[in-house]
Amino acid sequence: MFKLQDQKYIPLLDINAKVFEETQFGCQHIHLGSESSEKVFMVAFRTVPEDSKGVAHILEHTALCGSKKYPVRDPFFMMIRRSLNTFMNAFTSSDWTAYPFATLNKKDFDNLLSVYLDASFFPNLDYLDFAQEGHRVEFKDAEDISSEIEIKGVVYNEMKGAMSSVTSQLWHGMSKHLYPTSTYKFNSGGNPEDILNLTHEELVDFHKSHYHPSNAIFLTAGDVEPQEIQEYITSNVLSKFEPLNKKIFVSNEARLSHPIEATELYNPQPGDEENHHVVMSWLLGESHNAEELLGTYLMSSVLLDNSASPLRKALESTPLGKSLSPLTGLDSDQKELVFAAGLEGTTKGDEKKIQDLILECLKKLIEEDKIHKSNQNKTYVLCNHSHVNHNPSIAICRDCGDTEELKSELFEAIFKKNPIKKYDLSKFQLEVSTTCRRCN
Repeated sequence: MFKLQDQKYIPLLDINAKVFEETQFGCQHIHLGSESSEKVFMVAFRTVPEDSKGVAHILEHTALCGSKKYPVRDPFFMMIRRSLNTFMNAFTSSDWTAYPFATLNKKDFDNLLSVYLDASFFPNLDYLDFAQEGHRVEFKDAEDISSEIEIKGVVYNEMKGAMSSVTSQLWHGMSKHLYPTSTYKFNSGGNPEDILNLTHEELVDFHKSHYHPSNAIFLTAGDVEPQEIQEYITSNVLSKFEPLNKKIFVSNEARLSHPIEATELYNPQPGDEENHHVVMSWLLGESHNAEELLGTYLMSSVLLDNSASPLRKALESTPLGKSLSPLTGLDSDQKELVFAAGLEGTTKGDEKKIQDLILECLKKLIEEDKIHKSNQNKTYVLCNHSHVNHNPSIAICRDCGDTEELKSELFEAIFKKNPIKKYDLSKFQLEVSTTCRRCN
């Protein structure tokens, strides 16, 4: 039985958000009600691989190859061609797998809902489907048994292409050192070499432990009746399961006591053998706090948004590299945020120079008061003064939380004219709680 836990109207988006929780399994149903004629559904699972065999990715593919209610070869792609959908897909990320769809037609929505729920919770997972989507060997010429034997597989070939990208190799090389103890050190899509070690039994076991109502979350949006969806889920899915005692989660990574340096090798394209990359990265806080996430994005934008941004300007103007590293910027796809900055096209042996360049740029910004932090609402404010070493005065809207630095000369003059003997006001930060023009 689903019970309403929280609800809130969001005027900016004109949606009524509701959060339900199922009492037996603990799974959530998030509903974003609106007058939009588009009807959206998604079921997602927390999938936490313990190796780089690509089990979560291959399972995503294999689950769509026929199910208990729809034992045909490929119901998913049949529906793509025949339904009135506006969107259909499935995704595997580093720690979750999701199956979303959208349509404008109520009957089509009901059909797709049935296909999606049956595919995710009751897939056939046949061995031959696993061989097709995962990995297999076959003769290069199917009619000539003396021809060469080749390794094939949809996911295997897909990941061979993905891992030929320098950016992918850089990211996974860096992740091993940023996340030495958590699932993020593994390649959830699958490392081609490791994919070959995945067995059909491991795939089936992973589905049993991860594709369970206790580990699921449901999302609906648009012109959809949430109670109707909940009744369907309860009768067609939840009634066929028992609660799972195992809790699947991702723990926070242990923090380092000092910086570490690591060197990783990648397979370059012809003529790219001397194209070295130098990247500095920081493991930040969790990505779940909306205010902190917004503040972090703001800070990243201040540092890197355009060619006039201080860190981007420093990296683009230095002769130590050809261009910014493709990893430069903020990554929020994991449970914990990652900020990275660096250069590609560098010369071997210049690592220390590039490191000093980045750290000196950041140190200079702090010393010059180019960025201020509001202690009241924990946000960051870009300094709008042309001079340095001033006393920041920050206005904070008590309604919307908008934050902006005020010109501080007025307040400095007041304190100088009317000194308070108890306090030294030669250095201060003033935060004014007010109402912005938009809210007023």
